[in-house]
Amino acid sequence: MKNPDQKGFRLSGQLSRRQFLGSCLAGSASTFLFQKKSLALQGKMAGPANAPEAGARIRLVFSHIPPDRPTWPNIGYDYEGRKKELLAKLTGALPEIEFLPVSVNSQSEAENLLKDERGIDGYVVYLLGIWTGAAGVVAASGRPTILVDDLYAGSGEFLIQYAASRRAGHRVAGVASSRFEDAVEAIGCFSALKKMRQSRILDVTDSPGLWGNPQKIKEFFGTEVIKIGSAEINEAYRRADRQRAEKWARIWMEKAEKVVEPSEEEIKRSGLMYAAMQNLMSAHRARAITVDCLSLFYTGKLPAYPCLGFCQLNDDGLVGACEGDLPSTTMMLLAGYLAGRPGYISDPVIDTSQNKIIYAHCVAPTRVFGPDGPANPYRIRNHSEDRKGAAIQSILPAGELVTSFELNSESGEIVLHQAITTGNVEEDKACRTKLAAEPVGNINRLLLEWDRFGWHRVTVYGDLKRKLEVVSHLLGLKLVEEA
Repeated sequence: MKNPDQKGFRLSGQLSRRQFLGSCLAGSASTFLFQKKSLALQGKMAGPANAPEAGARIRLVFSHIPPDRPTWPNIGYDYEGRKKELLAKLTGALPEIEFLPVSVNSQSEAENLLKDERGIDGYVVYLLGIWTGAAGVVAASGRPTILVDDLYAGSGEFLIQYAASRRAGHRVAGVASSRFEDAVEAIGCFSALKKMRQSRILDVTDSPGLWGNPQKIKEFFGTEVIKIGSAEINEAYRRADRQRAEKWARIWMEKAEKVVEPSEEEIKRSGLMYAAMQNLMSAHRARAITVDCLSLFYTGKLPAYPCLGFCQLNDDGLVGACEGDLPSTTMMLLAGYLAGRPGYISDPVIDTSQNKIIYAHCVAPTRVFGPDGPANPYRIRNHSEDRKGAAIQSILPAGELVTSFELNSESGEIVLHQAITTGNVEEDKACRTKLAAEPVGNINRLLLEWDRFGWHRVTVYGDLKRKLEVVSHLLGLKLVEEA
């Protein structure tokens, strides 16, 4: 690794995960007090009004020929015992999914199965043997399907049919692994997609078409986008509970490593904006909110920046997203359902001399490992570009794999890269939070996709690559690896 101090590029706050977790344990008493206050104030937002309810209903197709014939795995194989074993393991690992098992011995049986299937969210074809033709029938039906090879049993048919299905553009993902958890990870994506279809995004903007295509987002993910204007959020701001807002302001200030520029009154205004957003999300039954904050604030149509409120929403397992960016909001919502972790939008900076990408923005979560995970330090700053309002400088943990991705809502493509975090940049220019990382792959390739996907990326701690591959395949989207 290169010296982080060379050529004036200074990294501070370089917390290893061990140091990060240690510092959190050292401050456990104050953290517990903060969590207690936070939970007491969450109110309806943590309740079922905003949470998807029904789990996915999955048709589990066990595919094999009759056991009296010689084939892989072998003549006389105990298919029934294997089915019971796999069903028990799947239901134990994925309790929120309703599995509807059926056995299929031939292509014609698969065709009959598909004739009257209603209320099914997806198909898992477990190939327990070979040469039934069933996998090809289900894959070609246009329904989201995962093919799973039970190794040394379904391998020949799996390899041929999966390759043919992908080449034909079918909505098919595949698992060929001796690690059972890989099948669980892939099948679990059905739950995330069901939750996406049950979710709403609240888009606060006065622009008729600012950023992203709501119709396409609905088409791809089933997620409804509800647009409201500045008048509605300002009315919610006027009606917000002042006492509740001031409690949040005190909690944020007490928990902060330091408050740098904003006054207490400015932070109280941020508390009011947070309360207003909570009320709007509850009223519209939205799981996510994005605000065209820069345009509205610069034109005097927004009384406070929503940055502190966004941070709190993301820390609590909901979604608060910057700048009316609907594609990023959609990806943040998806990340929460796939990984239980928040994402944050950034305007990346790339420094090829250091082999670094810097994820810069004036908002980031402080619980990057999820609502129940440890909190990292943060500072309350003003917003960088105009030096007004209140924003977050989150001091994010180093030594961790992050996955950054974005949706092109017009073309139906998701772009993705991964990196290892190295620390936080202290630089007055540009946005307050600046997480530095070394890309996994070729940094020069990382320069080539910004015109098609825009400047923003959504960064999430952890390895989401495989899950995003599965989701892309099931939805018929294209996944582009940019590094």
